Amino acid sequence: MTHATISFETQDQLRALFGPRDEYLRLVRETVGIDFTLRGDELRLHGAPERIDRARAIIGELREIIDRKRHLPEAELHRVLEVNEPARNGNGTRNGQGEVEVHGGDIDLLEKSRQVRPRTEGQSRYICAIRDNDLVFCTGPAGCGKTYLAVAMAINALRSEQVRRIVLVRPAVEAGERLGFLPGDMLAKINPFLRPLLDALNEMLDFEQVKRYMTNDVVEVVPLAFMRGRTLNETFIILDEGQNTTVTQMKMFLTRMGRNSKIVVTGDVTQTDLGSHIPGGLTDAMSRLRMIDGVAVAELTGQDIVRHRLVREIVSAYDEDEKRRPRRKG
Repeated sequence: MTHATISFETQDQLRALFGPRDEYLRLVRETVGIDFTLRGDELRLHGAPERIDRARAIIGELREIIDRKRHLPEAELHRVLEVNEPARNGNGTRNGQGEVEVHGGDIDLLEKSRQVRPRTEGQSRYICAIRDNDLVFCTGPAGCGKTYLAVAMAINALRSEQVRRIVLVRPAVEAGERLGFLPGDMLAKINPFLRPLLDALNEMLDFEQVKRYMTNDVVEVVPLAFMRGRTLNETFIILDEGQNTTVTQMKMFLTRMGRNSKIVVTGDVTQTDLGSHIPGGLTDAMSRLRMIDGVAVAELTGQDIVRHRLVREIVSAYDEDEKRRPRRKG
């Protein structure tokens, strides 16, 4: 085992490098595979020689960012780690069963050491897009993790103090049923539309934690119509089922973004519940905005489906049927 020492001029540099609750340094340690000890203003590295060299290079780049920006943005940390990732075939390796194990894109929920790990290369690229951009559109078939991964990234941003709130949004579009015929008041009527977002939250966090967040308005789950007129600062905002928005609704939603906020819009453009004569807001927004700096589009496919093994085959069967169907003229 080799040892090395890196000296720092101030404690502020060390605090920025360590990150909230030492999470940044822990991520460097786990990514590179070495140990650290702190002695005053010196950071001591312990590990194999090649890992020590890699860690020194990473920390050197991070120090330059800290000196330039006076802090270390999490997106910059992940960028440096990814740039210094050892060369491999794609974003992952294959395990003994021939399945792809994706590395470098884990999402730390900061909840009893729980992590959400991307299971495909497409999912890994999606996570990196969210880390590196303030507005991300993600399209893909059912079961590919569009909403689940976005919620995990929102929890990470909240708990690492990048944002103060999470707002989860869904359009209450009638898919063959009439809201007016559902029992209960307005909140009871819209609850089924918001349930998938709550399911994702409850799968990642304890029920009591979710309840406290919602009681204190740290987490808000709302239908799209309730977003008009609002400005959301320091908020991670997720719009699910974006394919069910009109162009006007999408413009209204996207312009709710305030300072230090991030938006992720997910949807499956093949599953729209809008009328055939109504232009879709999701495809329109992706076409208009994808070339703007700070905007990214992640397109997942059937290869990214991670639900039951039959889901991928079901989606494929419907896609093949759609391809054989003659297109209407005009």
